Amino acid sequence: MILRFLAVAGTMVITIGSVTKATAQFSPLPFLPTPSSSSNKVDDKMVSGWINLDGRPLFSITASKTKFPERFQNIQQNLQDITHNYLQASATEVKVQNRTVKGLPTIFVNDQYLMTITYEDVGQANPLTLANQISDDLKQHLQQAKQERQTRFLIQQGEIAAVGTLAMIIISWGVRRWQKRLSKNAADSIPAISKDTAPITKLLNQQQQQHLQEVKTRLFQIAQAGIWGSGSLIILGLFPYTRAFQIGILTIAQIPIKLTIVAVGTYVAVRFTYALIDHFTSTIVSGGALLTPETSERLQLRISTFSGVTKSITTIIFVGAGSLLALISLGIDIVPLLAGAGLVGVAISLASQNLIKDAINGFLIIFEDQYALGDMITVGTVGGLVEKLNLRMTQVRDSEGRLITIPNSEVKIVANLSSRWSRADLSIPVSYQADVDEALKLIKDVGLEMSQDPAWKHQILEKPNVLGVEHFSDRGVMIRVWIKTQPLKQWNVAREYRRRLKITLDAAGIYIPVPQQANWINEVQLLNSQDEFSTSATSET
Repeated sequence: MILRFLAVAGTMVITIGSVTKATAQFSPLPFLPTPSSSSNKVDDKMVSGWINLDGRPLFSITASKTKFPERFQNIQQNLQDITHNYLQASATEVKVQNRTVKGLPTIFVNDQYLMTITYEDVGQANPLTLANQISDDLKQHLQQAKQERQTRFLIQQGEIAAVGTLAMIIISWGVRRWQKRLSKNAADSIPAISKDTAPITKLLNQQQQQHLQEVKTRLFQIAQAGIWGSGSLIILGLFPYTRAFQIGILTIAQIPIKLTIVAVGTYVAVRFTYALIDHFTSTIVSGGALLTPETSERLQLRISTFSGVTKSITTIIFVGAGSLLALISLGIDIVPLLAGAGLVGVAISLASQNLIKDAINGFLIIFEDQYALGDMITVGTVGGLVEKLNLRMTQVRDSEGRLITIPNSEVKIVANLSSRWSRADLSIPVSYQADVDEALKLIKDVGLEMSQDPAWKHQILEKPNVLGVEHFSDRGVMIRVWIKTQPLKQWNVAREYRRRLKITLDAAGIYIPVPQQANWINEVQLLNSQDEFSTSATSET
């Protein structure tokens, strides 16, 4: 199942990549960084940026950080004025001249001033060489801009846009059909779970299917978003009038897109890892390769604990890695942050010693199998069924339904009532007038009969042990019985044993006594009491 899913994911990636290559031949997306913004590369307080024409980068300029915005805006505005005048004119030729003004090459287009090449623009190169290169590019791009605004060219691009839109619809429909078919095949391929399958195995299999389905859903959503998003941007880039929108969208959405990709990738990785963990643990439980009759039930109790803790650790690792990738995608140098994080970690560790103690003790609890999810434990004066266990705390539900949270560092002495096996400890009162030997025989026979009953023999590990007469009390003769059971089954077994024993003892005429007390009075005390009563009656008369 896992290998099949990897094949599906790989095929989807290849499909998305092929779609991008197929549509990119109409009009490729512009290079980034975009011409409308500076590249933010600072070298000795120098900043570089691109000048664009119809959304296409033409050339780069460089200036100091304080002068760059003004120079960039002036050159961009000059180019827009030159382009507007050229497009309004009937002439198709472009006159680009390089003149020397104050010892620096200056570019004029159709006798309109564009810019002056500075030494900051060229660095160690020759300014005249850069001016000639920019002039050639200007001439070519201006002619191309005028050609793209011709009716014939616009009609041709419109036909390409229509074909591209139809291709997006078909591909999107195909991906949607593929998604439905995979979901149907996955539902049909789920094996039937037999009644003998352990409940923990059923839960793990259900969780695995849910995680895989969630990953598939997100991958198909990414595919749909990639098809429509990239296709729409490519169509916008086909026309000179809408190419500016393409650049604007890429400029504005560049950071959100990166962050979204990192977030979705992290989420998919986490859910896919959850599916792998569930698959691995369910394989161990259902395979039985490492199980024995004595350890089977216990391992099934521990498996949820290990699965939950492993998922928590995996989530922390992937979220941390995703956060670092998000910072890298934003262009932030994470090396100083990592160094600072080390110092912050030392400070936090000193201030959070209790949390560290909780984590260490929680690890030891899980590693040493002191208790696990589903165990019945007693810690100090509180106890109950373990509902949640992680590296920091343990939560138990007591008999009154209260949820009790215990920090793991406070777990010093713990009593596990369900580790590997449990015991029903019963004290049976019998009347003093009853035949003790007969009562012992009936108590033993009821235990043996119950241990052989198909409905109860899988819960009773050994034959009930009748220890004999424990002591005498105001209730009668107390007979003690031990019954070894599966974990957490001692209460059910004890209730059923008491029910059967009550019926058997009633049928034999042996009654379970109630607390009673006898008062003994000798004859002298009785005569004295009668004389006192007679005297008091005479005096009253």
